[in-house]
Amino acid sequence: MPGMRPPKQPVPNDEQFIAVWSMKHIPAPLPEESPGPARHYRALLDASIADALAQALRIIASDPALVVTGAKILAWQKKAAALRQQQEKEGLLVPPALFVSVTSQCNLACRGCYQRGTRADPARELDPGRLSSLVREASELGVSIIVLAGGEPLIRRAEIAGLARSYPKILFPVFSNGLLIDDAAAAELGKTKNIIPMISFEGFRVETDTRQGDGVYDRLLCVCARLKQNGIFFGCSVTVTRANAGLVTSDTFVREMLAFGARVFVFVEYVPIEPGTEALVLDNGRRTALYAGIDALNKNHPALFIGFPGDEAAYGGCLAAGRGFVHVSASGDLEACPAAPFSDTNLARVSLKEALRSPLLSRIRSHHHLLTETNGGCALWTNRAWVEGLVDEGEKGGK
Repeated sequence: MPGMRPPKQPVPNDEQFIAVWSMKHIPAPLPEESPGPARHYRALLDASIADALAQALRIIASDPALVVTGAKILAWQKKAAALRQQQEKEGLLVPPALFVSVTSQCNLACRGCYQRGTRADPARELDPGRLSSLVREASELGVSIIVLAGGEPLIRRAEIAGLARSYPKILFPVFSNGLLIDDAAAAELGKTKNIIPMISFEGFRVETDTRQGDGVYDRLLCVCARLKQNGIFFGCSVTVTRANAGLVTSDTFVREMLAFGARVFVFVEYVPIEPGTEALVLDNGRRTALYAGIDALNKNHPALFIGFPGDEAAYGGCLAAGRGFVHVSASGDLEACPAAPFSDTNLARVSLKEALRSPLLSRIRSHHHLLTETNGGCALWTNRAWVEGLVDEGEKGGK
């Protein structure tokens, strides 16, 4: 699934297990209420998931423990897809992926961080009981993959490990700065094969330390060594800017990360949430080169390479707002996307099923003509004034 491009030929349905977590915002216009096009994009989405799964299965084929876990997850994906289809027939659109920011706290202060840029104050977090019931509700509705982020999600490591043990058929990618993974944490993660740690790198030492802090790169190499020693399937997440695009897609960088044990690479286009950083955004030429590079990496290296937001036209519009995924903030707000902190419902007060009927999400899905490709990786963030207007419109309508 290079850059979320649909495969040339469909892969059998029972090969649907990994990588909906690769679905960041893929903007372009398409009214989602039209059943024909809607089914078409979901068929393409299923095929892209299956294509990514086929690559992942080849990667883990030599690891019996991972293969057993993968088989369990694989069996669940087929059932989950059927549950989502049934919900859709009953008028509820359930996304394959749920992004959950489990905390707004973090042990770093990275430049350009989404969390710091969109949420000024630490939020009151969902308590352990509600977080657990949220995962249960997601499983019952047919959510396949739950992506955990923050802040730094491993601040709540014990809860995350407990959720993964309780729901062994759900895949839990955890996007982390990695610095809380000591020997004890690595040993615990090694026992929960359905957790995939995604460690944040910005390139080599200079690039990573410049954004994340002095000495971080060397500490992350020690973290990778711990993960590798414990037989953990893990990857690296890279924010791609004009400054590092050529470096992080180079064979030199990829080979070094592979040697450290990474088997998944996620390349996220930079979104200029921090004012004054617009010059870091990829221009059209660099964006084209990025996805061409991802295609080549998938062909030439034994790992899975994914780009965000990927092919913006193939899926007929933005996959946020429930078409492919939704985001739950640390305080429980149900949002269209991690980079679009606008909500009209909160999961501390309502069930996930009720929240997915959000009028705001429905209005966003119905206005794809306003979510055309933008310079900056996220059409919702670029059009945030319009999204805020939808929130205000809903509040006025509710009075």
